[in-house]
Amino acid sequence: MDKQVSQSHYSSEHYAFSGRWVSYYHQVKESLALSPKSILEIGVGDKVFGSYLQANTEISYTALDIAEDLKPDILGSVTNIPCSDKSFDVVCAFQILEHLPFSEFDRACSEIARVSKVGALISLPHFGPPIKFCFKLPFFKEFKFAWKIPFPKKHSFNGQHYWEIGKKGYSAQKIRDVLSRYFLIEKEFIPFENQYHRFYVLKKVKSDGVGVLSSPE
Repeated sequence: MDKQVSQSHYSSEHYAFSGRWVSYYHQVKESLALSPKSILEIGVGDKVFGSYLQANTEISYTALDIAEDLKPDILGSVTNIPCSDKSFDVVCAFQILEHLPFSEFDRACSEIARVSKVGALISLPHFGPPIKFCFKLPFFKEFKFAWKIPFPKKHSFNGQHYWEIGKKGYSAQKIRDVLSRYFLIEKEFIPFENQYHRFYVLKKVKSDGVGVLSSPE
């Protein structure tokens, strides 16, 4: 697989939109909740996530990317990760797997599961116009509600995304079915402030079908 964008793509205003910073918050929050000693991030992007971990935690952080100009720690593809089994506690892939043809999605999930000990954190684009409500009164807890309007539009490759959840033929259940072959889906959510990113907190499945504990041994 060849890289799809130049390094300058990540410094553009279009890439660093406000909702992406909301996603950065959830990336950090959910990864720290797993108490990992080591993390592999696949696809470094603008390096916000990795920079935060390296500056503020004791987690051993490693980056993998196919783009040599982004200077990852490991040059390689998610469909053939050049690491041994269970090399990292947690593997992260944020807004990455849709850059592969869907026929390679299963293989990528298999590789993520292979090199992880505890589990994985994944986010994927979820297409669809949302309806959102936010209501707050003094002395009462804020109420938020969001719902995506079903709109099964056919996806056309735009030079980056081969597919997106919510597009015709790519239902949320279809994605769950693939992920469930390798992980227990512990948590699945869409941030209220960024309805385009769907998150999955995944636990490694042991041979007995039970999920691995959150904290590594």
